[in-house]
Amino acid sequence: MIALGRMIADHAFPTRFDSLVPIGHLTVFFSGLAVLTGAMMGLDPRSLGEMPVWLKPFKFSVSFAILFGTYALIVARLSTPFRHSIFLLGAIVSSGAAALGEIAYISAQAARGEASHFNDSSPYHEAMYGLMGLGATILMIGVAVVGAAATLDGRTRFDGSTRLGIALGTALTVVLTFWVAGALAGNGGRYIGLPTPGGPRIPVLGWSREVGDLRPAHFLSLHALQVLPLAGWLIGRVGIGRSAVWFFAAFYAALTCLVFFQALSGAPLALALPSW
Repeated sequence: MIALGRMIADHAFPTRFDSLVPIGHLTVFFSGLAVLTGAMMGLDPRSLGEMPVWLKPFKFSVSFAILFGTYALIVARLSTPFRHSIFLLGAIVSSGAAALGEIAYISAQAARGEASHFNDSSPYHEAMYGLMGLGATILMIGVAVVGAAATLDGRTRFDGSTRLGIALGTALTVVLTFWVAGALAGNGGRYIGLPTPGGPRIPVLGWSREVGDLRPAHFLSLHALQVLPLAGWLIGRVGIGRSAVWFFAAFYAALTCLVFFQALSGAPLALALPSW
């Protein structure tokens, strides 16, 4: 695998541009936007679907800041040929464009007091929702490219457990996210069941404590990219062997599946979390 990585690096059409530069700009931008949209929740009293109208732009800004921040931590430790690869640069630029397009539309809809997701009120909204699906696909391709680069780069500055965590986290994120997102799209909404107005929800996240909600499984699937590398790094520090990374990945995948199937059954998230 390392030999394959070197071959790719040597023939990856190197550019003079370092992929870490746009990643840094995107991380700073979305971090600042998270602060701005968080402030808007305090300034704008409107609600949408019983939640603050600016909550979705805030959550997406935080999510994108975490995503590109994760990319920064990974790409900073790649060898120069991989960091300057046109494939990696193209994936980062495409992902950035998709993320910017999504957050622009989500924020514009929030400003109008209209839903951005599952909004079929007009052909325009249906088309925009379809474009967001395309953007999400581009983002997942970016995850796959960054994860593949970290896995194949034999000169990366990661220990074996961390690199395995990145590889497994990438695989789980891509596979589980497409699976859960497909269920969300097929269901035409986030709920399995009909929550009552003002029903109990988990604070900040807004997940239902009354009916099945597909968003917790979507959250777990998306953030395998952060959890698995962190677990791999901790396991490497403890020195208990890379097999523990595989066991943790299996546990994480099983947990995500459990939460997903629980939601599909119409049951709310069974955790001892507060509600409002």
